[in-house]
Amino acid sequence: MLLLACIAARASEIDDTPKMQFIMELSVNIGSPLQVGDTGKGNRTIIPITGGTFSGPQIKGTVIPGGADYQLYDNTHKRNNLEAIYCIQTDDGEYILVRNIGIATDRYFFTSPVFEASSDGQYSWLNEGIYICRPSGFSDNTIRLKVWEVK
Repeated sequence: MLLLACIAARASEIDDTPKMQFIMELSVNIGSPLQVGDTGKGNRTIIPITGGTFSGPQIKGTVIPGGADYQLYDNTHKRNNLEAIYCIQTDDGEYILVRNIGIATDRYFFTSPVFEASSDGQYSWLNEGIYICRPSGFSDNTIRLKVWEVK
């Protein structure tokens, strides 16, 4: 109990406002949506990921074709539950899996990507962070996404 009191007292002395550090911007090319329809859990749409690019202060490369954004529209709450799973390849040849989960409404669009990079590779630092992602632009077949690490 004393330990918890000490931790709580120390935490009250620290600025607990999260800081954000820019990691990368992705420009993700997408294909035509595939409409699965009402599944009983919501209206399912699958949006193929067909390629793209990404760059940031410590990383740069391409988005590998073959992933998808699996969207489930919740009619009751008027929101889209998002789960994109795809792979990126750095300019120096390392592959990184991206799983990006979040929600979109008419007023809100944030996701939280999780990265899986080789634990003995140059980008293993991506495995340890907590990230926030938000769209930074749209066009007919491209969505731009900015990613920040929460510090």
